[in-house]
Amino acid sequence: MSDKPHQNLAIIGHVDHGKSTLVGRLLFETGSVPEHVIEQYREEAEEKGKGGFEFAYVMDNLAEERERGVTIDIAHQEFDTDEYFFTIVDCPGHRDFVKNMITGASQADNAVLVVAADDGVAPQTREHVFLARTLGINELIIGVNKMDIVDYSEDTYKEVTEEVKQLLKQVRFSTDDASFIPISAFEGDNVAEKSGNMDWFQGPTLLEALNDLPEAEPPTDAPLRLPIQDVYTISGIGTVPVGRLETGMMHPGDNVSFQPSDVGGEVKTIEMHHEEVDEAGPGDNVGFNVRGVGKDDIRRGDVCGPADDPPSVAETFQAQVVVMQHPSVITAGYTPVFHAHTAQVACTIESIDQKLDPASGEVAEEDPDFIKSGDAAVVTVRPQKPLSIEPSSEIPELGSFAIRDMGQTIAAGKVLSVNER
Repeated sequence: MSDKPHQNLAIIGHVDHGKSTLVGRLLFETGSVPEHVIEQYREEAEEKGKGGFEFAYVMDNLAEERERGVTIDIAHQEFDTDEYFFTIVDCPGHRDFVKNMITGASQADNAVLVVAADDGVAPQTREHVFLARTLGINELIIGVNKMDIVDYSEDTYKEVTEEVKQLLKQVRFSTDDASFIPISAFEGDNVAEKSGNMDWFQGPTLLEALNDLPEAEPPTDAPLRLPIQDVYTISGIGTVPVGRLETGMMHPGDNVSFQPSDVGGEVKTIEMHHEEVDEAGPGDNVGFNVRGVGKDDIRRGDVCGPADDPPSVAETFQAQVVVMQHPSVITAGYTPVFHAHTAQVACTIESIDQKLDPASGEVAEEDPDFIKSGDAAVVTVRPQKPLSIEPSSEIPELGSFAIRDMGQTIAAGKVLSVNER
């Protein structure tokens, strides 16, 4: 681990706009991927007739080799700048990205939005910006990518910048908190070094802009919340739940409670990267052993917290949702699957309380009969089986969710209040 402050960085944007190439380029330019590895990928890419894809390749192959222990469904990759130690949460560009972004990257502090200069704002660009806004990402760096394809044209850059600014205004994202940089991830222009091809641009390189991001406050003073990803039995130790600590701190000797399974005990040991540690904090992936808790007592989707301040379990909760795609309309009584942290629970939308104007967030209609694609609304939700979830204003890390049905993500949202069981 680095002793620099840590930032989670989401890389978002439309599927073909060059996100993977940019991630590969960032890792390469910061020395996080050795030259010989890139060479090897370059040869592989050329053999497969995909010359030029080596940076995207880096991402895909590192994903394969990542720690075999705890698999995480988002490519987590790390790099250092002068100021920060970054973990990239590379959000895949396809529809499933939404679920991943919410269960994994809603923890992103800031985001880089990649928009291709030759294509401009695409449907997913809209969706991603809207989600970033809903999920509370603070600062956006917009990389106008593929400038090499448009011959480094300043006019094209200005057009795309204007288009993105309009989009940000629509979702009430302050354009003051957004910086625009013309880049070519493929050629490396303005990523780590100023580009000689765009003398007209006086702003920072992408790495300089990342260095200038405000420092995120780690949620160490919030109560401990650790959603369980898996439960293992390890000989000589016993039952070992694993997961990523979202908020608070954990130490051996702590008394903890798992909700909604409602069991608990004393933390005996905590392991990180196969070594015992005497404390763990936000962002750490840990395995830990709790006295008296057996493999069948807890499961994926449980949340571990202090025994004296256990995670909330919702009888019902009120949430603000954004419907991204639904073939017809959503009415009260609809029961899709909610994905919140590591839990997946069927939940019924009991009532649609308010329809919101998605651009302003103001109430457009009280008690509407239905909502459809593109609508934002406040709804009351009843989980069909116990679900641990927290108001996003208190513990944002456990306050967001994705709603899935028919194999796709249809909506995303955040919890406003919880009526505990």
